[in-house]
Amino acid sequence: MTVKITYFVHGTTTDNEKDLASGWADPKLSPLGINQAKELGKLVAAKKFAAVFCSDLQRAIDSANLAFGQNYTVMVDKRLREINYGDWNQKPHDFKNNLTDYINKPFANGESYLAVQNRIADFLKFLNTKYFGQNVAIVAHQAPQLALEVLLNKKTWEQAIATGWRNKNAWQPGWKYILE
Repeated sequence: MTVKITYFVHGTTTDNEKDLASGWADPKLSPLGINQAKELGKLVAAKKFAAVFCSDLQRAIDSANLAFGQNYTVMVDKRLREINYGDWNQKPHDFKNNLTDYINKPFANGESYLAVQNRIADFLKFLNTKYFGQNVAIVAHQAPQLALEVLLNKKTWEQAIATGWRNKNAWQPGWKYILE
């Protein structure tokens, strides 16, 4: 038996529209992001989940509630937070060209990708204990999804960063992961 995870990203934010990397800052969903979340709910309406989880950042909470809130109680979990870019929170995201520099070394006044990996590993232990044999949904951010690629798909951080869907603008209504 396994835990089947379907991972969803939050809708577009006001920061996204300004090409800013939000990190632990908490911008609102833009009108586009609100529509994206509502449309996501329609796209996945036929799917059944034992639970829906989201990050404790408002953009993920709002996206999860708009997409799933009519049919599920959305459970907020801070372990699903975006990486803390520290001094780069809400700054132009040109620094994202060098994300591999922060796999082991934290952003100035922030955290490293390994710190995110540790948070997600702890969340996966929780899922394995409480939701073994079930399907769950997660609504969160870039770094937690990259951590799933590392932890569940056995990619290196360098591979996960290089092959992430955001590099190709290849959004889809959910990514599937298997926790064994």
